[in-house]
Amino acid sequence: MKTIYLFIFTTLLSFSVFAQNRLASNQDVIQKTSGEELKGKVTKITDSDVTFIYSGETLEYTIKKSDILKITHSSGRIEVFGQANPPAESRKSDQVAMSATPADHHNKIAILPFTYLIDNQPGADQVGYKAQEDTFAFLAKHSAGYTILDPRTTNAKLTQAGVTKDKLMGFTMKEICDILGVEYIIDGAVLQTKGAQTSYSSGSSDAKVKRDGDSKVKGVSGSNSSYSSAEQRYEVSVSLHIYMDNNASIYNQSHKAFFTNTDGSYSSPLEYLIKRSPLYRK
Repeated sequence: MKTIYLFIFTTLLSFSVFAQNRLASNQDVIQKTSGEELKGKVTKITDSDVTFIYSGETLEYTIKKSDILKITHSSGRIEVFGQANPPAESRKSDQVAMSATPADHHNKIAILPFTYLIDNQPGADQVGYKAQEDTFAFLAKHSAGYTILDPRTTNAKLTQAGVTKDKLMGFTMKEICDILGVEYIIDGAVLQTKGAQTSYSSGSSDAKVKRDGDSKVKGVSGSNSSYSSAEQRYEVSVSLHIYMDNNASIYNQSHKAFFTNTDGSYSSPLEYLIKRSPLYRK
C-alpha cells in the first residue's frame, strides 16, 4: 500500500514540475534596467514602447523601451534594448556632471547664489550669498512636499563641477540640475540704485545780557552751535527666475520695494516674489 501511495505522490509531483516548467517556457521575461524582472506575455513592440500582460492576468501594461534592458522570449530568443544602471559604488567615480534620472530629481530644489548689482555694476559677492541664504531660510518654512538643498551643499557641488561664477553662463539649467540632482533651480538677482541724499541740519544760539543798576548794557556774552548730517537712500528691486530640469522656465518676475531705505534691504520684495512662485506652500 505504501508503495502505491509513493507512486501516486511521485507521479503528481512530476506532473506539477512538468506543468511549471511548461508554464515557464511559455512566458516572456522582461528584465528592466533597474534589475526588476516581469514575467508574462509580450503582445506588442513599437518604436518606443512594449505592451505586456502579466501571467494569469488580462490587463495590458505599456513599458517604455528606455526602461528595458532585455526581453527573453518564450522561444528562447533574447532581445537587448539598453544597458543596466551601474551599481552605486561604481557611480561614485562617474563625472559630477552626469545626467540623473527624473526620479532622482523629483521635487528637489536648489537655490543659486544671487547676482548683486549696485547702480548696474557688480557688487560684493557676499550680498549674493546672503540673498541665497535668506531665500533658503524663508522657502524652507513654506515648501511642504519639496526637498531643498542647503546653500553650502549647492555651492560645494557647483565648485566641484567647475561651475564658477564667471563660467555659470556656459551651462544650461538642465546641466546644472543634473549636477545638483534637482528638479527645480531658483536663480535670482538683487539690484540697488542710489537715490537722493537726505540732509538734516540744526542750529542754536544763546546770548546773555548783563545790566548795571541804571539798566544800561554792562556786557554781552553768547554762543552758537550747528549740526548737519546726510543719509544715502536706496531703491531696491529683486528678480526671481525658476527653471525645471528640462530647461523650461516656469516663473520669471521682478518686484521693486515700495519705499526707499538707507540699508539696501531686499527682504520685502524677495518675500513678495517667493510667496507668488509656484514652489511656495502656505
